[in-house]
Amino acid sequence: MSLKSTAKDLTPPQYSFFGQLDGDLQHIEEEIKKNLHSSVPLIALVTRYIMRSGGKRLRPLLMVLAARLLDYQGTYQHALSVVFEYLHAATLLHDDVVDNAELRRGRPSANTLWGNAAVVLVGDFLLATSFLLTVLSGNLKILRVLSETTTSMAEGEVLQLINSDNLEISKQDYIEVITRKTAILIAAACQTGAILGEADEEQEEAMRRFGLNLGIAFQLRDDFLDYAGSEEEFGKPVGKDLQEGKITLPLIHALQSSDTNHRRRLVDLVTSDSIQEHTLDEVKKIIQEYQGLDYADQLANRYIAEAKSALAIFPPSPTRESLFEIADYTITRRT
Repeated sequence: MSLKSTAKDLTPPQYSFFGQLDGDLQHIEEEIKKNLHSSVPLIALVTRYIMRSGGKRLRPLLMVLAARLLDYQGTYQHALSVVFEYLHAATLLHDDVVDNAELRRGRPSANTLWGNAAVVLVGDFLLATSFLLTVLSGNLKILRVLSETTTSMAEGEVLQLINSDNLEISKQDYIEVITRKTAILIAAACQTGAILGEADEEQEEAMRRFGLNLGIAFQLRDDFLDYAGSEEEFGKPVGKDLQEGKITLPLIHALQSSDTNHRRRLVDLVTSDSIQEHTLDEVKKIIQEYQGLDYADQLANRYIAEAKSALAIFPPSPTRESLFEIADYTITRRT
């Protein structure tokens, strides 16, 4: 996929409203490409590969929209927004190494092509580039948000590692993991846009809350699709989380809701040496029986309602409507 891909290319037809933001997506793609140059050929090769893997550019787009909602009149929003795509890409590279992943968005993961060591170091390059671009913004408040965010994300990664294969993890603890690991970066994108737009304290907090709730719902939808989606749509094997020892919300709910026999069977299945297709099918059947997918879906909807309510302090506008539509997309997407 070309770096010139637009929102229309990345989004199913039912979300054609993203076409209204096509100009922003093109500016973001140009800025992404601009900063991927390196005198080390391998860095340029791997970064181009990961950036061409079909991401939706949701995080930089949210930063741009947040700034616009606050009436930002400058021209810097697209250049700064790519910080959040680079950080996201860095975490994907590191995740694939930790998880020994073979696919990423339907393509061979970078670590299968270039090896773990190279991919971890390229992830570090993207992280360093993100901080360089943030420093160049000259805004100490934005730099502090980014520093706190990356610290929290690192803690989230470690929390997830600690809880790998932990069948006793509570729903509350799981939400903390995905908040730190995933939602906090989306929250930071929205908050940074607000800061760029010189928001007051209440407006900045509202945008942060919007992003945080949206981010939690986004991950819960991923959890849902990992059991209910298809590999063709989702871009990675269905059941991948379970195969990697990740205990996500649909399974947590089933483990806590099932009777003794079903719980024992679930434990036997998910702790087996190899998760085969028939094993996954049985796990999915028990999850369905105890409404694990429905629970994750309903909870995601509640977080989206909270996200939308955070925007109530802003007057109606096309930009606020775009943010509402992105929120709706988050919990109905199939990819």
